Amino acid sequence: MKIIFLIVLVVLSACTISAQSKPEIFQPGVISKGDYESHGSFTPTGDTLYFIKCSYDLQISAICVSYRKKGRWTNPVVASFSGKYMDADPFVTKDGRELYFMSNRPLKEGDPVKDDTDLWKVVFEGNHWSKPINLGPIINSKADEYYPTLADNGDLYFGSPRAGGSGMSDIWCSKLVNGKYQTPVNLGVAINTAGNEYEAYIAPDESFIIYNSSPATLTGLDFYISFNRNGVWTKAKKLPSPFNTNAIEWSPKVTHDGRTFYFSSTRNTNATVPQFPNNISQLNRRLQNAGNSLADIYTVDFNSLLQSIK
Repeated sequence: MKIIFLIVLVVLSACTISAQSKPEIFQPGVISKGDYESHGSFTPTGDTLYFIKCSYDLQISAICVSYRKKGRWTNPVVASFSGKYMDADPFVTKDGRELYFMSNRPLKEGDPVKDDTDLWKVVFEGNHWSKPINLGPIINSKADEYYPTLADNGDLYFGSPRAGGSGMSDIWCSKLVNGKYQTPVNLGVAINTAGNEYEAYIAPDESFIIYNSSPATLTGLDFYISFNRNGVWTKAKKLPSPFNTNAIEWSPKVTHDGRTFYFSSTRNTNATVPQFPNNISQLNRRLQNAGNSLADIYTVDFNSLLQSIK
């Protein structure tokens, strides 16, 4: 009996990310603190989270990291490769050895920051991340590129308002062939519209894609899902509540074990009317804590998402 109990404890301690059926703020007060925290990316082991802390206007943004140690998440620190330029949209690969992100950093140290954002990566070397590596002119254009995610075969999906698209911003894919990225291809009208399609999470086997879309601005930014049927993307379907709200939903991802859908949202969970009028301390808590309509990171059982669209 004691052995069984110990096994159960080990299993429970290994489950680093909860998988409840209703979206809940991830680690309020530790990671989601009531500032602007969003765009998380868990490592394959689930015990490390890279995410961004940024200003409301997105002009200041740094990639931060928190670790789960002895059952608790540590206070975040700025990642070793970030903190100077506007860095965002981290994505950790399936082996945990590479991290892709977007940045306005110059191609050469000492040059002014770029007017657009490029896609970059860092490689884990021994016990530290390498210097950032620009993905080059095949991937990066004179327009913005953002929110890189990779399938298990290395195919790269990202958003960009580059020339040749269907609208203001589209989702693109660059196939990895013999270790080299090919000219990005627009995913087509089943997914891209005359409005904006920004951030796409691609399934490890490329069987589905979850992304966000809006008519013209960030207002009304919602999640959509499309499935790959024999190489053809199905007409995208908007996710229902509670995955979408009247706030901004973005940065969709699924944990590497396939159990948990996690995302960022500006939904306000502190807006319920209190039983009595707030004093200044109570008001400050509502305004300054997680759930205050600045971006927070949410987690939810991925199966509940799939069940909701059947």
